[in-house]
Amino acid sequence: MSKPSEHFLGVERSVLGRPWRPRLDAAGEARALAMTQRHGHPDLLARVMAGRGVSLEAAERWLDPALRDLMPDPSTLRDMDAAVDRLKHAIERGEQIAIFGDYDVDGACSAALLAEFLDACAAPRRIHIPDRIFEGYGPNIPAIEQLADEGATLLVTVDCGTTSHEALAAARRRGLDVIVLDHHQAPAQLPDALVVNPNRQDDLSGQGALCAAGVVFLTLVGLNRALRQAGFWTKERPAPDLLAGLDLVALATVADVAPLVGLNRAFVAKGLQVMRGRRRAGLAALIDVARLSGPAQAWHLGFLIGPRINAGGRIGDAALGARLMLTGDPAQAAAVAADLDRLNGERRAIEQATVAAGEAEAMAALGREGASAAIVVGGQDWHPGVVGLVAARLKEKFRKPAFAIAFNGETGVGSARSIPGVDLGAAVRAAVEAGLLVKGGGHAMAAGVTIERARLGAFRAFLEERLAGAVAAATAADALRIDGALTAAGATAEIVHMLHKAGPFGQGHPEPVFVLPRHRFTGALVMGQDHLRIGAQAADGSRIDLLAFKHRESEIGRALEGQNGARAHFAVALSLDHYGGRERVQARLIDMAFDRDY
Repeated sequence: MSKPSEHFLGVERSVLGRPWRPRLDAAGEARALAMTQRHGHPDLLARVMAGRGVSLEAAERWLDPALRDLMPDPSTLRDMDAAVDRLKHAIERGEQIAIFGDYDVDGACSAALLAEFLDACAAPRRIHIPDRIFEGYGPNIPAIEQLADEGATLLVTVDCGTTSHEALAAARRRGLDVIVLDHHQAPAQLPDALVVNPNRQDDLSGQGALCAAGVVFLTLVGLNRALRQAGFWTKERPAPDLLAGLDLVALATVADVAPLVGLNRAFVAKGLQVMRGRRRAGLAALIDVARLSGPAQAWHLGFLIGPRINAGGRIGDAALGARLMLTGDPAQAAAVAADLDRLNGERRAIEQATVAAGEAEAMAALGREGASAAIVVGGQDWHPGVVGLVAARLKEKFRKPAFAIAFNGETGVGSARSIPGVDLGAAVRAAVEAGLLVKGGGHAMAAGVTIERARLGAFRAFLEERLAGAVAAATAADALRIDGALTAAGATAEIVHMLHKAGPFGQGHPEPVFVLPRHRFTGALVMGQDHLRIGAQAADGSRIDLLAFKHRESEIGRALEGQNGARAHFAVALSLDHYGGRERVQARLIDMAFDRDY
C-alpha cells in the first residue's frame, strides 16, 4: 500500500487512470522556501521554479533568460566553421544558393530564416520544399537535378539531409557543394556534405536540444560575424538584425516540440516578444485568422499557429508556409493565411476519420496481443499528410509510443510520436540498420519511417524487444505532477500574470498544474463537437468554468454523466483569455478525481 504522502489529495488513480503526485519533494520544498526568503518571490512562483529544477543561485537570472548568457559560440558545432566559410564565399561571389527544406513548421521557418538573411546580402537564392506525397521527406534526386539545371552551385538542406546519402551524392556528382543544417539523430556514416547537426555522433557542442531553426540561427550568427570581419557590411548594405528572426526560431522550437530549457527557452521568450510586435506580415495574418486575442503565448504557437502552417505541407502546397513567412505584403499574407486556414479545416476532417480507424485497429490489436510496448497501426490509402497527427492522438489515448502508417500498395510511409523517456529516433535508426525499414529517422519524441508491408510484423516485434523496458519505466513514472492547490476564487488574473514570469512553458518545461480541491460539479455544456464547459463551485460559493477540450466522449465526459452535485478534485492549467478586449482567467481541465470522502 502506498504511503498517503506519496499522492496529492490521496489520488492514486484519477479518472484518466493516473496517480497524482506533488511535483516538489522535500528538497524542492526547502528550495522554494529559500527562494521566497532570500529573493522575496511569492510562494507560488517559488514553488513553480523549484519544481522545474531552478537552483537558488540561478533564480533571478532564470526569470529573464538572456541570450547573451546562453548563446554558445557557433564554432563549437562540428563543421560549423567550414559551412560558414562556404556560405561566405558563395555570397561574396554571387553564387546561386538553393535551400531545400522540410515541409513542416521547422522546415518552413528554417528555410525562411536563411532566405531572409541571404536577401539582406543580395545573394541569389531559391527555396524548394518537397511535396509530401509525390516527393516524400528529404532531398530527392529529381529536385536536385532541377536545382542544378537552374544554376545552383551550393545546396543547403534545412531540417533534413542528415541521412540522405544517395540524393546528396547525386548533388555532388552534378558539381554542387552541399551544407546540411539539421538536428535529427545521425548515423555514424554521414553523407558527402558539410553536416552541421548537434546530434551527429561526433558533435560535442551540447546543443542537441535545438530544432533545425535553432541550428540555422547559430549558423547565421557565425556567418554574420565572418562577413563583418571580411568588411562585407557597409553603410549602403547594413547587416540585418538577427534578433528580428527569433519569432521564426520560437515558432519552430515550440511546433517541433523541442525542450524549452536553456537556450531554447531564451529563444522562445525573446521570440514571443518579437512576435507581439507584429512586424512579420505572415505571422500577423496567421494570428488574425486563428482569432488569437491578446499577446501571443507559447501554447498558441503549438496549437493555433503551427497546425495551420503544417496544413500546407500535409494536404496542400508544401511551400505555402515558407512563402508566408517571407512576404512583406499584408494583402498577400492575408490571402495565404486564409488558404492555410481552409486547408487546416480540411485536414481536421481527414484526421478525424483516420483517427477513428486507427483507434479501432489499435484496440483490436491490443485485444489480441494484450499489453504491448508500442502501438503500430496502418491503413491502405490513409492520407500520408495526417499520419503524424494520428500517431499523436494514439499516443495520448494509450500513453505509449505510436506509429501510424499510410500504405499505398506494398509500401507505407508513416510517422511516430513518443512518450517522455522513450527515444524513438534511436529505435528507428536501429531498425533501419537492421534492414527492417526502407528508410527512417527522427529524434527522441518523433520519427518518420518508410516500410514494406511484409516487414510490419517483424518491425512490431523489434519495437517490442527494444522498447519494452523503457516503456515500462515510463509508464511506472506516468504520474500527473501537481504544483499546488487553489480555489475558484484564488484563480485570478494576477496569479496567472505572476506564473507567466516562469514561462514560457512547453516540452521539458511543463506548464503549472493546480488542483481545485473538493469543488462541486454543477453541470456541463457541450462546446463545438467534442469539447465541454464544466462548472465547478468551491465551498465558499465561488465559481469557475473549466474548459475540457476533446473530453465530451472521453473517460472524463463519461464519468461526469449524472454526477451533478458531486464533489471532485479538478486538475487545471491556467491561462488568460482576451476575447472581446476583456482579460479573463481560462482554466483548462487536465484531469479529475472524485472526492472519495464525498
